[in-house]
Amino acid sequence: MNHWIIAPVVLPALLAPIIAFVMRHDITLQRAASLAGAVMLTAIAAGLFMLSADGSVHVYRLGSWPAPFGIVLVLDRLSALLILLTSVLGLIVLMHSAASGWDTRGRHFHALMQFQLMGICGAFLTGDAFNLFVLFEILLIASYGLAIHSGGKARLKSGLQYVIMNLAGSSLFLIALGTLYATTGTLNIADLSVKVREIPVEEAALVRVAAMLLMIVFAVKAAMFPVQFWLPGTYANAPAPVAALFAIMTKVGAYAILRMHTVVFGPDADAIGSLSQDWLMPAALITVAIGGLGVLGSRRLMPLIAFAVLGSTGTLMLAVSAFTPYAATAALYYLLHSTMATAALFLVADLLLARRESGDLLRAAPATVQNGFLAALFFAAAIGIAGMPPLSGFLGKLLVLDAVRVADYTWLIWAVVLVGSLLTIVGFARAGSLLFWKSTSAAFAGPEPAPEEERPPANTVGPMLAAPSVLALASLAALTIFAGPVSRHMEATAEQLFDPSAYVTAVLADQEGTKDPSSKSHGDEEAGAEGYDESGAEAGTPSEEGH
Repeated sequence: MNHWIIAPVVLPALLAPIIAFVMRHDITLQRAASLAGAVMLTAIAAGLFMLSADGSVHVYRLGSWPAPFGIVLVLDRLSALLILLTSVLGLIVLMHSAASGWDTRGRHFHALMQFQLMGICGAFLTGDAFNLFVLFEILLIASYGLAIHSGGKARLKSGLQYVIMNLAGSSLFLIALGTLYATTGTLNIADLSVKVREIPVEEAALVRVAAMLLMIVFAVKAAMFPVQFWLPGTYANAPAPVAALFAIMTKVGAYAILRMHTVVFGPDADAIGSLSQDWLMPAALITVAIGGLGVLGSRRLMPLIAFAVLGSTGTLMLAVSAFTPYAATAALYYLLHSTMATAALFLVADLLLARRESGDLLRAAPATVQNGFLAALFFAAAIGIAGMPPLSGFLGKLLVLDAVRVADYTWLIWAVVLVGSLLTIVGFARAGSLLFWKSTSAAFAGPEPAPEEERPPANTVGPMLAAPSVLALASLAALTIFAGPVSRHMEATAEQLFDPSAYVTAVLADQEGTKDPSSKSHGDEEAGAEGYDESGAEAGTPSEEGH
């Protein structure tokens, strides 16, 4: 077995308690350890990404217990991609937190960040539905502490709402898992893929109940209608670096829907059929509409960004809900874009609000220090989240719109997405005008400024403070420049996801007579078979020929 597969979980899990107990009185040591850990995590994630790039599936069996009896971690293209995205985002957020001083405004910030990264990486790697629940709880517990970091009445109120909503979701998660286990006798994702397809349609009522309960749970995590109302308040009131990291939190819900409702409850599973798509697509459409209207109606900057995130999530889930390889390709490309665009917008907003006299109220106020520089960063981030050219959001939305042309009501989807984008553009244009253009109005002309030598030092944005925001925006430009290679990798990832035979064969390789859940095969299978040997499976594992 390749022990590097478990490193993204073990590294932050070991680092967090060391920071919390050994370095708790020295913020410099905490920053150094946390940043060093984030750099190491990014390097490990890059190595795992390269390891899985050939289409091979690698399995790590904890304690060498075979599936479905033991805990397994599974590395394929999808999990490797999202771990790399998480590690890069975590590094950018930690850089901003250290440079801006947010990590000094409360206790155990860096330890909680490491636990958060541990839970997210583990959720992307786990091959067991129950351990997905466990890792959800780990990342949620850490996020509870981060959401109320530095305190405040509004932050505590929104944090309480966030906790209650996610506790309800966790309860439903357990009920769904119990129903699924009672029906199939397993919670291993690969084993479920086989067992669910063996259940006759007339005997699959409980499986359908479990599938829809899991859909509701993951919809809570992804902030989809009608369980989306926790997101605007939580994101708007959380510390800006925390809100930037939370950009990946909704993607955990999207990932869980993609994984469970393709590998286990896929369209080829007769027991489920099109049930997932029938419910998910209308909910995604309404989420897009709520996000656009929320952006247009917001009177504060942070809620405006939060509603833009909601609209972005709805657009992502529209592509996911089509449940086709091409739509999944579009969804994965848009997922990369929306995560980095959301993070960039929150980090830029933090730079602005720390230097603006009237806080995040969208009203004219005296110009900030470096008004032009901050305006450029803000408009670049706004262009990204709204989906305007030349940044990657434009390409991502085009891919999503093209992917949903096969739907029964394509015209409605296009109308909602395009109108939602227009509302987002108008909302951000209005906000930018109030924050930057009208702030230079002569109405704010005051008395003659004091001589330069008598003025207090300006609260300028230095290179170290600006670097995280610039890096996040640069990633959007890179996604545009390298859209061809990135899209090809997303296409290969989607094909591997919708043909779970390689995944199932790798995980269940120790079982004799493992059944292939799909009669289809793609060209990655021969490469995947080689990966099985490296991950501890017996040589000669049967594999279909790629076409």
